[in-house]
Amino acid sequence: MIIPVYNHYARLTTLVGEFLERGYAVYLIDDGSDAVTKACLAQMKAPSIRHFALGQNTGKGAAVCLGIAEAHAAGFSHVLQIDADGQHHVADAERMINHSKAVPEAVVAGSRIYGDMPKGRRRGRRITDFWVNINTLSASIEDSMCGLRVYPLSSTMALLRRRKVGSRMQFDTDIAVYLFWQGTPFINVTIDVEYSDENNSHFKLGRDNLRISLMHAKHFLALLVRLPLQLMGPKRHV
Repeated sequence: MIIPVYNHYARLTTLVGEFLERGYAVYLIDDGSDAVTKACLAQMKAPSIRHFALGQNTGKGAAVCLGIAEAHAAGFSHVLQIDADGQHHVADAERMINHSKAVPEAVVAGSRIYGDMPKGRRRGRRITDFWVNINTLSASIEDSMCGLRVYPLSSTMALLRRRKVGSRMQFDTDIAVYLFWQGTPFINVTIDVEYSDENNSHFKLGRDNLRISLMHAKHFLALLVRLPLQLMGPKRHV
């Protein structure tokens, strides 16, 4: 499990404990958190927990990529990425892991139910889903912004070695589109999400919307360049 952590600690101990009880290794990536969160992380000690820290807040994407690289170096074949705020359920994560065992070459992606989302998040997801469908010429990625996902490490590391992906809130969408272009299959799994005051988003309305808009524009321009290959079939290369 890779858990990027930035100032979310209220539910973190419970989340980590549930994964440890099920026998999973947990990689905690501290993305420049505050003192209270660092103290919480320092108390989490177990043979199956590994701690990593970025010197300053660099972004969710940077934290996840660090965890992916470390897990790959340690010999793992897959990782599950999950948010630290407790909005995702461990039961859903286990269902996704089972899908990954059945189709190990695929990205298994959580797909949140629109009706459960706050209005602002729902609007942003609809816009992003629209552009992802255009830029992939496909509806294979149902929810590119979801923070619950299983990555096959061989294909993901192959991508990250040759392509820089967005380091902040555009990360989940950016890497999903690039993996799809690379030819990695996607399995979408409907999941529940719990929104509460304890899992407030770190999304910065102006700055992160600009990053996401620039990402969509970059993908669209790249699509125009590579459109002939995109139309030829499932074997794609970034």
